[in-house]
Amino acid sequence: MGKKAKTAIVPTREQNYPEWYQQVVRAADLAENSPVRGCMVIKPWGYALWEGVQKHLDRMFKDTGHVNAYFPIFIPKSFLEKEAEHVEGFAKECAVVTHHRLQESPDGGLVPAGELEEPLVVRPTSETIIGHMFARWVQSYRDLPILMNQWANVVRWEMRTRLFLRTAEFLWQEGHTVHETADEAMTETLDMLEVYRSFIEDYMAVPVIKGEKTQSERFPGAVNTFSVEAMMQDRKALQAGTSHFLGQNFSRAQDIRFQNRDQVEVFAWTTSWGVSTRLIGALIMTHSDDNGLVCPPRLAPKHVVIIPVLRGEESDAEVLASCHELAANLRLQQYDNEPVRVQVDARDLRGGEKTWEWVKKGVPVRIEIGPRDLEKGSVVIYRRDKAPREKEFVERTEAVTSITGLLEEIQQGLYQRALDYREEHTKRVDSLEEFNAFFGKRQPGGFVWCYAADVPDYEDHLKSLQVTPRNIPLDTQGDRGVCIFTGHEDAPLTIFSRAY
Repeated sequence: MGKKAKTAIVPTREQNYPEWYQQVVRAADLAENSPVRGCMVIKPWGYALWEGVQKHLDRMFKDTGHVNAYFPIFIPKSFLEKEAEHVEGFAKECAVVTHHRLQESPDGGLVPAGELEEPLVVRPTSETIIGHMFARWVQSYRDLPILMNQWANVVRWEMRTRLFLRTAEFLWQEGHTVHETADEAMTETLDMLEVYRSFIEDYMAVPVIKGEKTQSERFPGAVNTFSVEAMMQDRKALQAGTSHFLGQNFSRAQDIRFQNRDQVEVFAWTTSWGVSTRLIGALIMTHSDDNGLVCPPRLAPKHVVIIPVLRGEESDAEVLASCHELAANLRLQQYDNEPVRVQVDARDLRGGEKTWEWVKKGVPVRIEIGPRDLEKGSVVIYRRDKAPREKEFVERTEAVTSITGLLEEIQQGLYQRALDYREEHTKRVDSLEEFNAFFGKRQPGGFVWCYAADVPDYEDHLKSLQVTPRNIPLDTQGDRGVCIFTGHEDAPLTIFSRAY
């Protein structure tokens, strides 16, 4: 047997998936742990990915009539107490501010001086404080609908953290809307779920399943919660986004009332929906390989990096000029309605060092140009979705004219590869024995589809297998049968998996 090929990331996915993930984050220079336990510093390359998420989702929100606003990070404790199920759901995750102002202590340190009249909760989510403001703004059906979004940070006091996937502080967007009728609010809930599906599949190249959460997995205080679920390369599920139909629960708690068309005062119907920097974790775990990050072109901070092959000779100046000329021509090309994003890496580093840096950062296309390539009128192209040393010699003009098609081919190929992987590791089962065998202790798991009653009777059994119901797919809600756990008839088809 020949020697096993070396990889840039050690350990590999197969050897230790959780550690592999952490090493990809570090190797791609995306983020690192901060001095504050459980929090992260998002570095420029990682933040550029988040900016791509923001840019495209913000456009999609505005295209559907939503506007941005900002609400305080501090929430009076009494606001959370108004909605009992909501506060119970978040109580253990809340960070609470009880004092203001620091003063010097006798030993020379600093101590809190003034106690607040009421403790303030650092925003875990904003339904309560936004609802308080909506109550001021809504008087008549003519004031509706209100369609708002905010880009913000939130704090949920997590102790077992993992960069991007679960941190004490993270970035997100949260949409909050108020409606005249239940039907309008439910339409909004499902429309925003579709926005998430569209973005995650079309831009992140991550296939997802839209569905309704079971009772045990609902957002605290919601009537219905809907999610988009994706499969990672370790076959675990990741909840990529949620959209909640809140009914009148929060409008009753926050007193959001209005005079309807019959001049009767009624409570409004509200929704909320959000995604977070967890999407960056989803992107990493869906596409990356044992050499580092793989960026879908539509979200990649750079589409193309050009690396000049310099020899310390007179020809170097000509090579550099050629690289910059090629970059200028590539920027004239349009991909996803924007100029192609190109960088010439002319740093005084060894070529191999540069090459592996960009491999690990996941840039979709690398182009090398050296003296011989100038003579031939060609360039060397490497695709990140293929082996690092697999290359193609392409005529220079063709490299420019074909770049848009090449980027889209990579984008679609990444999506199809992820979809094929999910389908390969998804199984329909018709008995509890099959279910138990699939999720056995030494089994890697995946997605199981089966009939399951939405009741708590079998929660302990699921916990013993470390499995959770992910959602009841929307496109199969008419498919019902006998529950494999309880024997209940008319049970919906439900997806189960181990999950993040």
